[in-house]
Amino acid sequence: MAVSISAVLLLLVVVFMLVRKGGLKGGHAVVCVLLGFYLASSSLAPTIRDLTTNVAHMISEFDL
Repeated sequence: MAVSISAVLLLLVVVFMLVRKGGLKGGHAVVCVLLGFYLASSSLAPTIRDLTTNVAHMISEFDL
């Protein structure tokens, strides 16, 4: 649960920065959000979830 909330906040900040500084238009951001909702209900959702979980786990194991 904590990983998904952190990922959502991180992605929200990235989208906000892209809208403000990167030239991403609001309509493009809406399309990205809709794509996320459709991907979440598709058969690819478990694969995407496993991939992001594995990447987050791999990043957490780095000794900085």
